[in-house]
Amino acid sequence: MRIELRSQAFHPWSELEGHERRMSLSGRCGAAAIFVGTMRDFNEGENVQGMFLEHYPGMTETQLQQICESAAERWTLLDTLVLHRVGEISVGDAIVLVCVRAAHRGDAFDACRAIMEELKHHAPFWKKETLVATERWVEKNTSGYAVKKS
Repeated sequence: MRIELRSQAFHPWSELEGHERRMSLSGRCGAAAIFVGTMRDFNEGENVQGMFLEHYPGMTETQLQQICESAAERWTLLDTLVLHRVGEISVGDAIVLVCVRAAHRGDAFDACRAIMEELKHHAPFWKKETLVATERWVEKNTSGYAVKKS
């Protein structure tokens, strides 16, 4: 399990490639579920020019560790990688990378989604968006569960 907060931009696919080279799962891994979240240029009906992502050092890493450990108790996982940006973030930058490896796709998919949803709703991060004329703190996270259109 690897959890890391970064103040500098990262390229998720390069991070995955490097992480995979350091792992030795010896053919046991049958599935990898990957989520990459990026900075959008809109939120709540307004154009967003950038964002500052604040966190509580020490507490944030501990909470992310607990979220990943909880997922490992629910599903049979081989490895978990969570990289998350903090500080100044530009539109289009990767904010979060979650990769879960397991022997079977169901465990990988379900754990990856659960980790991401828990992270969004319980990890101590605070977003301040820069708009055209002002700044604002984001008060709530959007739901990660899709609503099917009829």
